[in-house]
Amino acid sequence: MKVILLEDVKSLGKKGEIVNVSDGYARNYVLPKKLGLEANSANMNDLKLQRANADKMAQERLEAAQELSKVLETKEVTLKMKSGEGGRAFGSVSSKEIASAVKTQCGLELDKKKIQLPEAIKALGVYEVSVRLHPNVTGKLKVKVVEDQ
Repeated sequence: MKVILLEDVKSLGKKGEIVNVSDGYARNYVLPKKLGLEANSANMNDLKLQRANADKMAQERLEAAQELSKVLETKEVTLKMKSGEGGRAFGSVSSKEIASAVKTQCGLELDKKKIQLPEAIKALGVYEVSVRLHPNVTGKLKVKVVEDQ
């Protein structure tokens, strides 16, 4: 019997795949536990529509991330820190501080987990920080650290 999987099943396959299983296994395990549906023409059509919708949504998310990347490249965020001699800051700038500064200064929501700092920013100056907006899109944001008077 052909079955469309609704969830990942360890020994069968991933969600959305069409697999062949024995009739007894399908009737006694897969179908009652709602792990899959029988692969008839109506269910196959529903699966096709769901895949098309998922592809469309993924494309929209990619385009939105690319737009946000272009916007971020034009923005610059200024952070103020106390510093000692030689421009060394007391403490460091975290991704949480950068995310809150972007929200207040630019009006954009950024998740602090998406901001990638190769190492902590511990000195005054201008830095280019990578922001992972999508698995295929990485934006650049300028962060300017100045001395707090």
